[in-house]
Amino acid sequence: MEDTQSRPPATQHSSALWQPIRELGRVTRQLAARPLSLLGLLIVIGFLIMALLGPNLSPHPYDEIIRGAARLSPSIEYPFGTDKLGRDIYSRVLWGAREIITIPGIATVISVMLGTGIGLFVGYYGGWIDEIISRILDSLLAIPALLLALVMLGTIGPSPVGIVIVIVLLYVPIVTRVIRSATLNVRSAGFIEAARLRGESTAYILFREILPSVLPALTVEAALRFSYAIFLTASLGFLGLGVQPPSPDWGRMVNEAREGYARTPWALWYPAGAIAVLVIGVNLLADGLRRVLRYEGI
Repeated sequence: MEDTQSRPPATQHSSALWQPIRELGRVTRQLAARPLSLLGLLIVIGFLIMALLGPNLSPHPYDEIIRGAARLSPSIEYPFGTDKLGRDIYSRVLWGAREIITIPGIATVISVMLGTGIGLFVGYYGGWIDEIISRILDSLLAIPALLLALVMLGTIGPSPVGIVIVIVLLYVPIVTRVIRSATLNVRSAGFIEAARLRGESTAYILFREILPSVLPALTVEAALRFSYAIFLTASLGFLGLGVQPPSPDWGRMVNEAREGYARTPWALWYPAGAIAVLVIGVNLLADGLRRVLRYEGI
C-alpha cells in the first residue's frame, strides 16, 4: 500500500479537500438504497427547489386579489383553488415555502453551531464547569417549548428575528446535551490521549479530533431539530405570532381558512398538507441518516 507520507504535499492537500465530497456522495448512495430514506431526500430536495424558485414559478403574486375569483374550487387555472378574498392558493403556497424553510433553517444552523461548541466544551472538561452549564440548560428545558415561545414573542413582538431567537433558545440546550453525551464517550479514547501527548491545543482536540467522532449524532440531531423548527414556526403562524401579513405563512393560511372551511376546504387542505409533507420528508431523511451513519460507523 502506498505510504501517504511519500505523497507530495499538494496531492495530500487535494485529497483532503475531496474527502468530504466523497463522504457525502457515499452517504447519498446509501440513502438512495433505502426507499423511505430516498423518498424523504426527494421531498426535502423538492421543497428546497420550491423555496428557491417558487416566486418565479407562481402564476400570481402572493397578495394579488383576483377580481371575481373568490372561493373558486381547484381547477386547471387555479390548481389549489382560491381563498375567500380571491387569492390564488397555489401561488401563496409556493411563495410561503421560502419562509417556512429559511427561518427554521437559519435557526437550526445557529442552534447546532452554538450547541456543538458548548457540548464539546463541557463534555471535554467536565467537572464543575459541566455541572453549572448543564444545570442552566436543564432549567431552560424544563419550560414547555410553546409556552416559552408565546411569552418571548409576546414580549418582543412577532417577527422573523424573534422566531429565530426563540428556536435558538429552545434547541441549543437539546443539541448541547446530545453533543456532550457523545463527547463523554470519546474524550478518554486513545487518539485523544495521543493528541494531548503531542501537545495539541484544546481547540485542535475539540474540533479536529472529537468533532469528527460526534458528527453522526450531530447530523441526525440537526435534521430532527430542523423538522421540529418547521413545525414550531408553522404553529406560531397559526397562533398569529409568526411571520405577519401580507407574507403567505402556511400556519397563518391554515388559521385563516378555519372559519370558512365548510365553503372552501381546499384553502386549508393545501397549506396544511404542505406542512405535513415537509415535516414527514425531513423525518424520513433524519431516520435514514441515523441508520446509514450508524451502519457505516462514521
